Amino acid sequence: MRRERSPARQDALRQHNTSLVLQYIAGNEPVSRARIAAATSLTKTTVSSLVDGLVAARLVTELGPEARGEIGRPGSALALNRGGFGGIGLEINVDYIAVCVTNLVGEVRYLRTRARDNRGQSPARVLARAVRMTRTAIEVAEAAGLTLAGLAVAVPGPVETDRGLLRLAPNLGWTDVPVTEILADRLATHDLPVVADNEANLAALGELWFGGHADLGDFVHVSGEIGVGGGIVVGGELFRGARGFAGEIGHVMVEPDGPICRCGARGCLEQVAGQEALLRAAGLTGAVGTSIGQPGGSVAELLARARSGDPDTLRAVESAGRALGMGLSATVNIVDPGTVVLGGLYAALEPWLSKPLLEELRERVITHGWSPVQVLASRLGPDAAVRGAAGAVVRRVLSEPATVLRGAGP
Repeated sequence: MRRERSPARQDALRQHNTSLVLQYIAGNEPVSRARIAAATSLTKTTVSSLVDGLVAARLVTELGPEARGEIGRPGSALALNRGGFGGIGLEINVDYIAVCVTNLVGEVRYLRTRARDNRGQSPARVLARAVRMTRTAIEVAEAAGLTLAGLAVAVPGPVETDRGLLRLAPNLGWTDVPVTEILADRLATHDLPVVADNEANLAALGELWFGGHADLGDFVHVSGEIGVGGGIVVGGELFRGARGFAGEIGHVMVEPDGPICRCGARGCLEQVAGQEALLRAAGLTGAVGTSIGQPGGSVAELLARARSGDPDTLRAVESAGRALGMGLSATVNIVDPGTVVLGGLYAALEPWLSKPLLEELRERVITHGWSPVQVLASRLGPDAAVRGAAGAVVRRVLSEPATVLRGAGP
């Protein structure tokens, strides 16, 4: 009996050590085998064996001798293979679809968006368009020599991630859509693992991984486009809650007698500080849409009026900032993040939004007097969710290389 169990234990240990070595390379490249051994407490022989497997699998590449800094012959410098594996991110939003391919270090190798109003469209029809865009991205990636490790899909609503089931997307009018099942079936010939998550969660991860904030480990990412979404990052990890639905900041109540929300409740933040409320308060009557889906639409006009100092627009933005501060203060008091990151439309409005938002946080957050929360604008703009989706695929490769190694070597 022990003899049967031993190989399993050895295999699990090797997988753990392979992941340890790969993640050390990812965080410290370029790095030699000797430095990896010293940092991980693995023997040099073990490290060499694991690295040889990672090089053979095209996860790691050798750059040549390191610059001499230690006694003895310089070791060969190792780095992640930029041309080996990659991941695909897909975002399905209210008025556009976006697809992105990144390599193991998050470099964008392909990015396309297609504006199309998806409201009132059946899930089957919209997902068929998404599949066509994904197939084109796959062809481009494979032509460039990338081996794709999976597809992650960002959708605008709460998702049961273990089933890939989109429970509710009020702004699309969708309920209980098995997103991953549909996409995996239509992309079956490509044999890609498919996962799905809430777009605000993936936007928060995109900001964490690719936003250029080296010290950003605990923050709330709140994005405003047509709806209001939130993602909470604690200790460098996405906080999902018991059932995976954490972060629905747009449905925090800020006006008890406010307008009825599409979710069925009254006075949600989304109905007070979302795009529709902002445009209405600013006196703009054009169609509601994202900056990607309608680049010359009402959002562009709102921003132009804010820049010109239009009084009605500035009052509307100030009111939205105060409502946002009210909604976020409860989250800040409970979770204690160091930073609020504004994404989507809110990032563009940050010059006028941050002052009233901070005033509300200052008044309502109990720790603000000695530990104030900072407010930053996202650096990824509208690409945060689709980049976060692609990043989720490659991050899984780095943390679980066995998913692509397929037992490469004993």
